[in-house]
Formats: sequence, C-alpha cells, structure tokens
Amino acid sequence: MALTFRPPNLAQRTVKRIAALAPVAWLLARTLRHLDRAVTRLTGGRTTATSLLTGLPVIYLTTIGAKSGQPRTTPLICGVDGDRLILFATNFGGQKNPAWSYNLRVNPTVTVTYQGRSALYHSRAATPAERERYWPLADAIYAGYAAYRERAAHREIPVFVLEAMRAGAA
Repeated sequence: MALTFRPPNLAQRTVKRIAALAPVAWLLARTLRHLDRAVTRLTGGRTTATSLLTGLPVIYLTTIGAKSGQPRTTPLICGVDGDRLILFATNFGGQKNPAWSYNLRVNPTVTVTYQGRSALYHSRAATPAERERYWPLADAIYAGYAAYRERAAHREIPVFVLEAMRAGAA
C-alpha cells in the first residue's frame, strides 16, 4: 500500500506549531482521536481531523491488545521510508509509552488503514542505527516531536518499523 501525502499549506503549518505547545498537546492527547474517528466516518475513511487541520500523514493502526487480546485501533502520524512505515511512540510527550506500543511488542502483526484501504504489516523495534536515522524524519514531519522528546526525556521513546507482509505470510 503506497502512502502519499501533500505538503501542508500555511494554515496547516501554523496549526502544527500551536499543537506542539504543552497545554495544547495535553488537550489534543485527550480529544484528537475522537475528532479523527468522527471525521473519518463522515468522509468514508478518506481523511482525518488531524490531516485536515495539519496536513500530517495519519494512518489507522489496528493492534491486538497485549492483555485483552481484542483489536484496538488508533489514529497515528507515521513516517515513510520506502516501503516501510515508521511510528514514534511519543504519546504527546506523556509520562508513559502509549498502549499501542505495548501491543506491538506482544503482537507484532498489525493492520494499517489509510484512505479506506488496509494492509497487513509486521512491526519491530527500530535498531539503534535506525532510531538515529528516523528521528530527523520525525522532526521533518512534525516539529512538535522535538518538544515531545524533551517532555519525555525520562524515558526512551520507542520507534517502530512496519514492513508490509506478503500474501500468505502470517
């Protein structure tokens, strides 16, 4: 599945700068997923509130809950490295890693949905060399990642690499 994104316009770049501020990030951490789901339903899966407001590349990641065994779907910003998708578990700079990152460690097979199309991926933790290479990618996508890293300096933020699974692989 190819993910293509348009560069953000001036209004979207401005919203991204405001969203990186600590109080705004706190609010977004509690509300944005609900807005994303509503906009996705209204547009038939073509876009999210995050994408409309910021121009950021948003996918829906469906994991299997580490404890519950139930599917859990989360809208996330992702990076693209060739055929690989890169996820940064910043949790808006929060105290803990996001739940989806624990799910990936226990159940690495995931479904990624983008613009109404879905594909299976295998996830793994990025190697130290990949982490070094991917943080500049994160910062290029969204400058707020630097602020999140600063607020979450007490923990190592997980970075995950998702690779498409071939048909018949499981």
